[in-house]
Amino acid sequence: MLVIGHRGASRAHPENTLAAFAGAIALGADGIELDVRRTSDGAMALSHEDTLSDGRILRDVPHSELPAEMPVLAEALEVCEPLVMVNIEIKNWPDDQDFDPTEVLAGAVVDLLGSRGELGSNRYLVSGFHLPTVDRVHELASTLATAWLVIGNEDLAGQVDRAAEHGHRAIHPHHAFVNEEVVGRAHRAGLAVNTWTCDEPDRIRWFAEIGVDAVVTNVPDVALAALGR
Repeated sequence: MLVIGHRGASRAHPENTLAAFAGAIALGADGIELDVRRTSDGAMALSHEDTLSDGRILRDVPHSELPAEMPVLAEALEVCEPLVMVNIEIKNWPDDQDFDPTEVLAGAVVDLLGSRGELGSNRYLVSGFHLPTVDRVHELASTLATAWLVIGNEDLAGQVDRAAEHGHRAIHPHHAFVNEEVVGRAHRAGLAVNTWTCDEPDRIRWFAEIGVDAVVTNVPDVALAALGR
């Protein structure tokens, strides 16, 4: 089971920063998960929130005015070269202040990975809660691994089936709703199960026992120790 740093080693460092990604690498994480949003001039900034600390909507802020500690995706990919996996979560939900129904960010992520010659690389996995966004990534680059990010509290079995029907390679449910039945159903459908965000050693060990493919955690060192690595 892979250990993925949630926004990097986010318990030890500010999340979605180069320091958090480097920290995850130093702790031995197999990969990292990061969040991508767009700026007013088309840069792909790493931020979980749709607004900056001063209240400005990130979509309305140019790259030159981003906080010094907020990197863009290209910078993060360079830092993350040693990792087995980089999970790029595209933040584009209808309730967000920067929601974009035209899916510009999906195209931008595909273009960046394409410019790096990595559309077919197993190292990259693009995910999101908004299924049409993930569908758009798959439509633009069918060789790029994609995953549907879900809570899983309602009809997780149906969500597994839907993800497979849409051609995605993984389902990402919240850890509270993962069980052996879900993992088996996903694997029979050809999907990996990557669960988020769990920091509890006993539960992480149990995920490995039932065949979960990756756990996203704020504390990769704790997860690795729990797995005896």
